[in-house]
Amino acid sequence: MQELHGHYIEELEAGMTAVYAKTVTEADIALFAGVSGDTNPVHLNADFAAGTMFKERIAHGMLSASFISTVFGTRLPGPGCIYLSQTLNFKAPVMIGDTVVARVTLREVNKEKKRILVDTVCSVGDKVVLDGEAKLMVASRAQAQASNDTKTVAAE
Repeated sequence: MQELHGHYIEELEAGMTAVYAKTVTEADIALFAGVSGDTNPVHLNADFAAGTMFKERIAHGMLSASFISTVFGTRLPGPGCIYLSQTLNFKAPVMIGDTVVARVTLREVNKEKKRILVDTVCSVGDKVVLDGEAKLMVASRAQAQASNDTKTVAAE
């Protein structure tokens, strides 16, 4: 059985980057409202949203922010990383039909502490809709090997 794991801390360097893009649909907003419990009418009710500064329904800001987690968990650093913290600055709304591009860029790698600091940005076209920074914990190859050795001994 092949074990799924992303990058180990030894493989990471400042400047590495990865992206995930998703076009936000009506279904995404409805499902996110159901999962999160955030039923703010600015997301779900066109008549209500028409009376706001946005003039139309907008996607949940946290829906766009969740795409950052997608990058971390699937691309960089990938499966096995642990999200420790995230700051978010919401800069512009995301509308139904917009394609959000989440980009993460490694800023600092602390191999001794097995921690990384990452710049995070979500954009729609040339417009930044949110930005921030995240801290993550990333396993070392030695940790993974020790864990695998323990599993092998237990199985014997």
